[in-house]
Amino acid sequence: MTSVVTAGGISVTIRGVVVDESETLLERLVSDGVPGSLTSGNAKLWGPDAAPLAARRLGWLGLPETSRSLADLLAEPAGEARAAGLDRIVLAGAGGSALAAEAMFRTAFRSAEGAAELIVLDTTDPHEVSGVLAGDLHRTVVVVSGESIETESLRRVFGRAFSKAGLGGAELARRFVVVAGQDSALGRAAGEVGHHLVPAEPDVDGRYGALGARALVPAALAGVDVDVLLDDAARLLAALRQPYDNPALALGAVLGASALGTRDKLVIADHGSGLDGFAGWAEQLVGGALGKDGKGLLPVVVEGVDAPGFELADDLRRVILGRRQDEPGPGREAGVSVAGPLGAQFLLWEYAAAVAARVLGVDPFDEPDVGESQESTAALLRSEEGTAPTVVSRPPELVSGAVEVHGAAPQAQDALRGAQTLTEAMDAILEGVPDGGYLAVLAYLDRHGDAAAAGLRPLLAARAAKVRRRPAPVTFGWGPRYLHTVGQYHKGGPQNGAFLQVTGAVTGDVPVPGRPYSLGELQLAQAFGDLRVVRSLGRPSFRLHLRDRAEGLAQLAEALA
Repeated sequence: MTSVVTAGGISVTIRGVVVDESETLLERLVSDGVPGSLTSGNAKLWGPDAAPLAARRLGWLGLPETSRSLADLLAEPAGEARAAGLDRIVLAGAGGSALAAEAMFRTAFRSAEGAAELIVLDTTDPHEVSGVLAGDLHRTVVVVSGESIETESLRRVFGRAFSKAGLGGAELARRFVVVAGQDSALGRAAGEVGHHLVPAEPDVDGRYGALGARALVPAALAGVDVDVLLDDAARLLAALRQPYDNPALALGAVLGASALGTRDKLVIADHGSGLDGFAGWAEQLVGGALGKDGKGLLPVVVEGVDAPGFELADDLRRVILGRRQDEPGPGREAGVSVAGPLGAQFLLWEYAAAVAARVLGVDPFDEPDVGESQESTAALLRSEEGTAPTVVSRPPELVSGAVEVHGAAPQAQDALRGAQTLTEAMDAILEGVPDGGYLAVLAYLDRHGDAAAAGLRPLLAARAAKVRRRPAPVTFGWGPRYLHTVGQYHKGGPQNGAFLQVTGAVTGDVPVPGRPYSLGELQLAQAFGDLRVVRSLGRPSFRLHLRDRAEGLAQLAEALA
């Protein structure tokens, strides 16, 4: 059985038993008047407790139209940048907006030559930041978006770097474009020092802000035609009010039915969609919007439809980004395929996540568990424990070449089952993943210089199927990026996760001007702060520390082969 819902340039294809499961829920959503209520901005859709926050977070529904004014606001800084040869845009940001901007740039220029450069820095890894600082600062503009500790630290680091490069006064001021609320601390500070300020929408948060200023400003400065994105999204707007022939409502029903039932893991694979980087943005939206109050839908981004972890399983709902023509065999469930242009896809998934949140009975806009890791990090930075020498001097349970294996004493040795080799340790960690649960790999490394770390996900997924004789979903996230994306799900969703952090030796640290810590110390404090919270929830958790990053990653790949 196959159902295809098409409108506004978007096509959602639902195959197999998913059709029956979602159609029952779809009828209920229609009878409850959800399409009209959502598009009219009814903040009570998610219950009375959620209404006050929802009333301040529904501006994303109008962004396909309201964001068009950004073109005028950006005309001056974009013109100045082009005239001065400033074609290297560095985004110091975090969360959904940063991922959206990266997806816009990568999708627009995946095969083009001569485009401006957009570098997204949502990290505190000193190796990654040093690599960007080593580039041509005389061609660089830094877009500062948001007020996270990472963003503030990077603003300070780049300010000093520009000064050392001989930039000062008005020239230094114009190297920063700040996207923030005009009345926010960041917005006021930007005005005081002469940075160009682009006002951020007061009624849009980063998770739902793909078509807002925080994402569009850096993308536009890097040469992305944001009008095309907004045009594509606007074509879908009319369909969002419809009870039927509404692909966003159909997708929302699928997500909601999956989370309510036994298929509470959403495995996402790209299959020729042409939307480079979009899966990562969808991951942060689904995980953060739905993962709370012990409920949720775990997003699992895999490398492709043939990747380990995309096989059929009882607790998985499979989603393909792109079109797939093959039909399922008898009794098999093929899941969902979603196709369409990037601007419309942003709006489609935001709407669908909001609908699924109503089905689950959670507030799609709050982040009740994100603050715990931030507070834990701040506490570590205020204490001696937050310094790198004290943290890494704790004895590991196992040392194998360049890899240290750390666990939570005194249970670590029991959990590792007396492992004597790295392979045995990894097998013990996989065997400790709860039934019906998942393993999250969280790498506090350089996502360019240590890109091989991402290859641990498919290796662990394949190894899990062999060791456990049953699959276990394995997710991968870069730290501290995941703290602002699926970190909410890890702490607030169903408590069935196991966690494997990966940290690495720092061979060249970067001081943070005006702060008593370096980027390396901040990075380690963020890793340990989150690990503390996870362990306080009683979840299985381990840390692999790479004494040599390249050698350690090669060892891990060999141990998992």
